[in-house]
Amino acid sequence: MARFELKLPKMGESVAEATITSWLKEVGDTVELDEAVVEIATDKVDSEVPSEVEGTLIEILFQKDDVVAVGDVIAVIETEGEDAGEVKTETTKEVSEEKTTEVAAVEQTIEKAAEIKATPISKNSESGKFYSPLVRNIAQKENVSMEELELISGSGKDGRVTKEDILSFLENRNNSPKTTSKAVQPAKNVEKTVAKAAPVSVNGEDEVIEMSRMGKLIAKHMVDSVQTSAHVQSFIEIDVTNIVKWRSKVKDAFFKREGEKLTFTPILMHAVASTIKKYPLINIALNGDTIIKKKNINLGMAAALPDGNLIVPVIKNADQLNLVGMTKSVNDLAVRARNNQLKPDEIQGGTYTVTNVGSFGSVMGTPIINQPQVAILALGAIRKVPAVIETPEGDFIGIRQKMFVSHSYDHRVVNGALGGMFIKTLKETLEAWDVNQDV
Repeated sequence: MARFELKLPKMGESVAEATITSWLKEVGDTVELDEAVVEIATDKVDSEVPSEVEGTLIEILFQKDDVVAVGDVIAVIETEGEDAGEVKTETTKEVSEEKTTEVAAVEQTIEKAAEIKATPISKNSESGKFYSPLVRNIAQKENVSMEELELISGSGKDGRVTKEDILSFLENRNNSPKTTSKAVQPAKNVEKTVAKAAPVSVNGEDEVIEMSRMGKLIAKHMVDSVQTSAHVQSFIEIDVTNIVKWRSKVKDAFFKREGEKLTFTPILMHAVASTIKKYPLINIALNGDTIIKKKNINLGMAAALPDGNLIVPVIKNADQLNLVGMTKSVNDLAVRARNNQLKPDEIQGGTYTVTNVGSFGSVMGTPIINQPQVAILALGAIRKVPAVIETPEGDFIGIRQKMFVSHSYDHRVVNGALGGMFIKTLKETLEAWDVNQDV
């Protein structure tokens, strides 16, 4: 018999650790090839870890709620085979090499920590907070004291400090006037005072509901965005009567030919991608005082989850897709988002986001920018409204299909002219839709 070590796989460039949320198999269970063994959660997305072999699960090395680094062995599966000794020897050698590498890395970290005289960071603080190896390493290298770590509000499970939390803290610390260590303590007292200033009264008739892990992440992401960007909005009303007529005419044939439902979302996303191409300074990110002009147009598509939370899968190189390709991408990502089947890489790398508030019946909305992007578009509900129609014979009142579009943008780098011209061009593109075109 041979032993196979199941490791936590790499789940994207920015993902260094994950939390075990549930074991789908127990010790002694038979495991099939590609069968899910454990459910994990990262700061980006929830996913499953499948088995790379067939066999029997004989050892579980981490328990539920444990934080595991990418590459760590999380379980051992016993497989059938005659090369057990060779596999075991290779595994032992591999583990030995890994341990040697880990020891070298630890020694290097300790040496650097000694050079900058950083305060040793323990796994658990006096208040009971847990700090992962990744967070502790960053704290050591950046000379972050335990007192400073205590001040960081964690967005991870049970308030744990994540990599993004400590990097955000370091960025703010480096951009702020330097203070002495004695000045840190009063800040903690101020934080407690503010917390006590707005107490929440709970009586016997109230229901206390714990925020989900994703809910906490979304809440922090929204607050950070509002505190980071100078949000302003522009609004415009678009006549989409031609699009409504055209879709009604071609949707059945499109479904028979492509096997996909043609909704308004891919039509509008396709128009947004072509408009971004005309205004590349909307497709940027801001890093301090530096503007990063993105080469690729990666459209984020806000999708509602069954639990009420939102997730933003990304359509990569959206400007290179025709309407058929856009429809297939939108439908595929929407279905897998609802079924919690998205991969971490599929919700990263977005350069501009579109959210459809009209799907909930809202006429318009003022969306919050998805950092580090600088703009986001909200699509309102399509409604039949009376409108003035201009013709060579004169004006008359008619029934038209219209929608409001809300454009939120970061006024630090996007001025009103650019923000307004962007949606004006989008309006012209959609209103010039050819009802006789093929799809």
